[in-house]
Amino acid sequence: MPTSAVGSRRGWRPFQRTRRAGRGFTLLELLVVIAIIAVATAGVSFAMRDSAQAALDREAERLAALLESARAQSRASGIVVRWRPTPEGPGSFAFDGLPVGTLPNVWLTEGIAAQPMTAGRVAVSALQLGPDPIIASQQVLLTSETLPNRSLIVGTDGLRPFTVMTP
Repeated sequence: MPTSAVGSRRGWRPFQRTRRAGRGFTLLELLVVIAIIAVATAGVSFAMRDSAQAALDREAERLAALLESARAQSRASGIVVRWRPTPEGPGSFAFDGLPVGTLPNVWLTEGIAAQPMTAGRVAVSALQLGPDPIIASQQVLLTSETLPNRSLIVGTDGLRPFTVMTP
């Protein structure tokens, strides 16, 4: 007589799965594996962003904020403030007219070069940031030694704040 006891191969088994003919993966298992691979690929691609490009972008945003801060201090105090790059010495740029140590004067990344310009792209030695509320249209061309073919411009039209622009 057939029984449903453990070890018996015969008998009635209501909850037993039927065997599949092929021993492959289910569609759900394949979709989970593909999703894991997609997430891992996205993470790696974000981690491998060009660090030199990110550093130049970061320096441009930082310079725009520093120039606006110096411009605001110049207007508030009534003192003429000029910004100029200094290729030699402890810092890479200087804010003439502000007390030493008021604002940072070094680049956070090595190999950044800056060239102050007028709106017509004529090189000048320094930018005048105030004390007048309306200043001349001015720009700074930022380049990186590691990315010689890429540059950014930080500029203002004289009324608006300094912003990062593409050349």
